[in-house]
Amino acid sequence: MPHGCLRSRPAIRTFESSMSDQIQNVETPVVIERLGWRGTLSEIIIGIAITVGLALLWILENVRNAFFRVLDRVGVSARPHRASAFPPGRPRKLKHLSRA
Repeated sequence: MPHGCLRSRPAIRTFESSMSDQIQNVETPVVIERLGWRGTLSEIIIGIAITVGLALLWILENVRNAFFRVLDRVGVSARPHRASAFPPGRPRKLKHLSRA
């Protein structure tokens, strides 16, 4: 080993080798807990709420698509003029409110 080298092993480590140091193969038995009537009812309500939310999103997407189809049939362009965050010309002077 050269005199100027202070490292005993290479500095480059692969992702795989660093992950293998952290992984522990521990087999734990699966324990299934029986839900009571409150747990069952709450799971049913959560499932219904998720279903209603997804149905609402689907309905809103269909309404949006129908609206844009109507605009296309009427002939309305998407942007009648070019939008810009920084319009040409001098910027406006801001009126600062002084607290007196």
